[in-house]
Amino acid sequence: MVVTWRAAALMGLGVVPVLLLPANGTVLVWATVVVVACVVDIVLAASPRRVAVQRLVPASVRLRSEATSELVVRNASGRRLRAVVRDAWGPSAGAGPGRGRSERVRPAPGGAGRHLVNLPDGEAARLPTTLVPTRRGDRTAGGVTIRSLGPLGLAGRQVTLPVPGRLRVLPEFASRKHLPSRLARLREMDGRAAVQIRGEGTEFDSLREYVVGDDVRSIDWRATARRREVVVRTWRPERDRRVLIVLDTGRTSAARVGAADSTGAPRLDASIEAALLLAALAGHAGDRVELVAFDRTVRSRVVGAAGPRLMPAMAESLATVDPVLLETDWPGVVTQVRTRMTQRALVVLLTTLDPAAVENGLLPVVDQLARDHTVVVASVADEEVAGLRAGRETVAEVYDAAAAARGDLERTAVTTMLRRYGADVVEALPDDLAPRLADEYLALKAAGRL
Repeated sequence: MVVTWRAAALMGLGVVPVLLLPANGTVLVWATVVVVACVVDIVLAASPRRVAVQRLVPASVRLRSEATSELVVRNASGRRLRAVVRDAWGPSAGAGPGRGRSERVRPAPGGAGRHLVNLPDGEAARLPTTLVPTRRGDRTAGGVTIRSLGPLGLAGRQVTLPVPGRLRVLPEFASRKHLPSRLARLREMDGRAAVQIRGEGTEFDSLREYVVGDDVRSIDWRATARRREVVVRTWRPERDRRVLIVLDTGRTSAARVGAADSTGAPRLDASIEAALLLAALAGHAGDRVELVAFDRTVRSRVVGAAGPRLMPAMAESLATVDPVLLETDWPGVVTQVRTRMTQRALVVLLTTLDPAAVENGLLPVVDQLARDHTVVVASVADEEVAGLRAGRETVAEVYDAAAAARGDLERTAVTTMLRRYGADVVEALPDDLAPRLADEYLALKAAGRL
């Protein structure tokens, strides 16, 4: 049983005059009248337990994109249903008022996901709630609360029905805006434009007549003898290469970057954006892409997906990956790579360049992997640290700038050691990491290292 504000207001209307002009028994009589009216309202209210509710939710949506959750409410109570229906979602689901209202369904005050329903017996209505999620992963719906009111609106009945619903929030993939320009460069390198790429490890493309400036090592002597003119081989980047993306989901991936008040996105989100752009580019290049999200155990894996199935598989797999507050088992990473990659491949480690983490775990791993594979270490730089370096107004800002500069020197030293061990290093701000890593991939292809 619930009592509305109308009943309280009605009770107050009877109390105020009595306080001004006292009269014996008047308050009690008025209160009795209000209580009886509330009881009658409860009796005449439609039973919320005889209302059938069905939830319609799309299977998935991109982060910060719009989806609609609909409740299909059918009144089988035998009376007119005058109710407030609340579609409960967690805060990160971003619930808001839906579209497509009618005279029987209106938004109710008191927050998103609340609907005023006036539905005759035997009829149904759709109650839409707009969702704009602010976090990746599975967003689950709560129960549906129906507060059925009587004709006077003084009181009614309330029940919460379990109506399960789940919306999978995929990564935003905002970095896809960089894909067209990188694909244009890839087409040039792939021989579809006038540019020809030469280098160790590339595949034979065609023969053409020798011109001044060509590398004499490219001369095909057998073809030259047959044609009686000097011809050279042209080369194109190799296709069907192996690319393994290792996503570090350990403790350091939980750090938030890009905001001084700790409201920025976790480092892992920027790494996921970089992984998606690299996978899309490598997939268009014809390379076989695999992904492993790892800390001390495999949190996610994409294997065997190619062509149009690659990006949906990547997005679905990465949607539920979250940071784990554990130190990453880097020897376990080596085991994962060696298990999956028996031939030379490009291994991309999306992790941090924190000096302590690199020296204690990553350096020996890079040394082992670089013997058999081309290794790229990609890391997100903190925009807040970059801002601290510019402060000089107060003593505190000078100390902050000095600490930031010291941190830069330590990261530079770590980067130098990684390159000495045979790895290429990419470090950039969150919005720049994905295109920078894509450029590194293209540069490796152009140099014939893939």
